[in-house]
Amino acid sequence: MTRGRNLLASWVLGLRREDLRGDLVAGLTTAVMLIPQGMAYAMLAGLPPIVGLYASTVPLAIYAFLGSSRQLAVGPVAMVSLLVATGVGTMAEPGTDAYVSLALLLALMVGALQLAMGMLRAGFLVNFLSHPVVSGFTSAAALVIGTSQLGHLLGIKLERGPIYEIVGQALSRLGELSPVTFTIGLGSVIALLALRRFAPRLPAALIVVVTGTLAVWGLGLHEHGVAIVGDVPAGLPSPTLPAFDLDSLAGLWPTALAIALVGFMESISVGKSIASREGYELDANQELRALGLANVGGAMFGAYPVTGGFSRTAVNAQAGARTGMAGLITAVVVALTLLLLTPAFHFLPKAVLAAIIMVAVFGLIDLKEVRHLWHVERSELVLLLLTFVATLALGVEEGIAVGVGASLMWHVIRTTRPHTAVLGRLPDTDVFRNVQRFPQAEPVPGVLALRIDAQFFFGNVTFLKETLRGLVDEADPPLHTVVIEATSINRLDSSAAAALHELYGWLDARGITLRFAGVKGPVRDMMQRTGLWSELGPSAFHFTVDEAVRAAVVGTPSSKSTAPHAAA
Repeated sequence: MTRGRNLLASWVLGLRREDLRGDLVAGLTTAVMLIPQGMAYAMLAGLPPIVGLYASTVPLAIYAFLGSSRQLAVGPVAMVSLLVATGVGTMAEPGTDAYVSLALLLALMVGALQLAMGMLRAGFLVNFLSHPVVSGFTSAAALVIGTSQLGHLLGIKLERGPIYEIVGQALSRLGELSPVTFTIGLGSVIALLALRRFAPRLPAALIVVVTGTLAVWGLGLHEHGVAIVGDVPAGLPSPTLPAFDLDSLAGLWPTALAIALVGFMESISVGKSIASREGYELDANQELRALGLANVGGAMFGAYPVTGGFSRTAVNAQAGARTGMAGLITAVVVALTLLLLTPAFHFLPKAVLAAIIMVAVFGLIDLKEVRHLWHVERSELVLLLLTFVATLALGVEEGIAVGVGASLMWHVIRTTRPHTAVLGRLPDTDVFRNVQRFPQAEPVPGVLALRIDAQFFFGNVTFLKETLRGLVDEADPPLHTVVIEATSINRLDSSAAAALHELYGWLDARGITLRFAGVKGPVRDMMQRTGLWSELGPSAFHFTVDEAVRAAVVGTPSSKSTAPHAAA
């Protein structure tokens, strides 16, 4: 596969006519989808809708210059918008100038973090967000996002709070429901679902935006309690550096870190999926740098944090995007909209934007992953459900923290209590296998062959010593040899080497010989440096378990395993 180009000159110089045609169609198609989505997601973030359009211009152009994905559609997304609302909402009142200023500062911080991570080649950090954690967080966040729009859908002003409080408020105040607003919102939801099902190629979001706007304007519904977007400033934003102080930086950095990681996770996931299908590779660190600069540049032109979105990227790819030119075309179309068409959004009902958000995010609820993990790995299902519940009960950022913390804790537990297997010989062969999985495998009397399926380090020393001692004490008949099958041991630290010295002494005092099979080079080097190799003697090291067992049974070392380099 060829590496995705990440400089403008590389795809401009090689741009073919067929590429330009596909990029033009894709850019226009994505812009039609992005304009209503950008405004809706800005409203979700607690920002004026115009900020969503600002976030759909400069960041897209910057990413088109630098990104390694040819199809990734960068811009406002629901998850990041929710994180913005959660983080900035604790420091300022949504919709105020102070709130907007903090959102722009947050974009700058997110960009700086992503850029630094890319420069330090720290793309691996996203691995700490395991798939079950992301799935649980995404599903819970989808419910949080959806319920946050209930007020706009019903025409009732609901106070911000946990999901159960919002639902409680909505149920207790149904008598205040605005029938006209609810009709517009519910009609928009039905129309979006119907168009997605029966006419997936049509720009469903744009259709409901135009229809809702015309209905409000033509029937004067705004005079009957229907909340509308109102005046939308025309023109492009002027370049300016977001104002900041130490208190703002301190208050926003947890949110900035969460957005930097979650945004990159969302972007790289969809980007890799499309790149694999199209036959090229992404550079994760280049993606971090590109997204970082897109957010830094966007912050200076009135944008809040952005990343690559699932649905728009899929549409961009399906529409024929071949290069970064598609993103530039999308940015130009949005910029022209800002210059020429903002008066058309004056009568756009907020219920329509709420409907767009709700339909988009409820598709993120991942029941399929729950069913999959139930059958495949229930311990990871616990991580998913824990993250899901924590996000709903504690909050979005807290849910991420709980999920990541639980993942790391589970990883620590698994590495400190690694899998071990007692081995037996398969009949009429020299092959040894786990006696619990192969009932026909027969342990050799007087010999314990134990396989350790992990690196041997300070964290699991105690567990492995206790496991081995327990097996020795319970052995019947009594043992004369212990063979450690070490092909799965990739590393030995000083604590583990000291533990092996201790075990050797403990076994030797009981008249039991210690042998090793399949010791790898780095582990052997550590044994030689600590003196264990010379203490046991080269005759204690063998290529295979079969060699070690035969040497133990015969009572003399195998002729193949007398040299110091006998192990791999």
